[in-house]
Amino acid sequence: MLRKAALNTGIFFLYLVSLLPFWFLYGVADVIFLVLYYVIRYRRDVVKLNLTNSFPERTEAERHKIERRYYRYMADLMVETIKMITVSEKSLRKRMKPTNPELVEHYFKQNRSIIAAAGHYCNWEMAALAFGLLTTEKRIIVYKPLTNEVFDAMFNRVRARFGAMLVAMRQTLRTMIALKNQLTFSVLVSDQTPNMHEINYFTTFLNQPTAVFLGIEKLAKLIDAAVIFYRIDRVSRGYYTYTLVPLIEQPKLTTDHEITEAHVRYLEKLIQEKPQYWLWSHRRWKYMPEDLSK
Repeated sequence: MLRKAALNTGIFFLYLVSLLPFWFLYGVADVIFLVLYYVIRYRRDVVKLNLTNSFPERTEAERHKIERRYYRYMADLMVETIKMITVSEKSLRKRMKPTNPELVEHYFKQNRSIIAAAGHYCNWEMAALAFGLLTTEKRIIVYKPLTNEVFDAMFNRVRARFGAMLVAMRQTLRTMIALKNQLTFSVLVSDQTPNMHEINYFTTFLNQPTAVFLGIEKLAKLIDAAVIFYRIDRVSRGYYTYTLVPLIEQPKLTTDHEITEAHVRYLEKLIQEKPQYWLWSHRRWKYMPEDLSK
């Protein structure tokens, strides 16, 4: 009971912080960067290892530059995510702009639903919030629940502020079947790490054997949805664009793993272009193919 009360107090504090203006929050982010990078050295070993394995062709100095830029951006990402709790629709539209929203109507006029792959790249939380403004048809965000139920509920309330429907990963198939006769636009984060018992496929991603979910591929074939990539680009501090990039028009005509390889390769290319915006502190490579035979 006391723990829940403390968590609720923490959430109320985050709400108060979110009321602060962006310019002030970015001053806080500058301090957060110094603390994360130099004082507590948050997961520096994980980031360094991930960068070394992902970019063996780059020099140590080049990887160190990416590392510092990543931590600077992570500090910005933290305060921007807090700001999402109370950001207005007007401010959100100004800071997260679509470049080709007409693509949604293009598919809907063909009576085609849409499934978008996204990555932990740039501000995916702000993009998820803006996703709710793209259309009035059913908008679905598939998410992996947090272990902390109080914070999980808070994040879901924030993500659903502008009309998106939150669906836990385990409920995705059931939800899609229930909505198969409706037009839907669904977003799934494609670079999550499967649990050991969920691994069915490995691919090479950033020079390493990587376990990936096949959910996007399975769902697209099930409901014959067009598959796109939800690309986010940082324009300047606090300002982004997002682009809907067509990947697969006819999923039922694809071979096994073709859809999965399409969105994995697109994300990989995006990361290679501007690596500082991906979530390097995540332990993405927990399992290797040999682990499955143990």
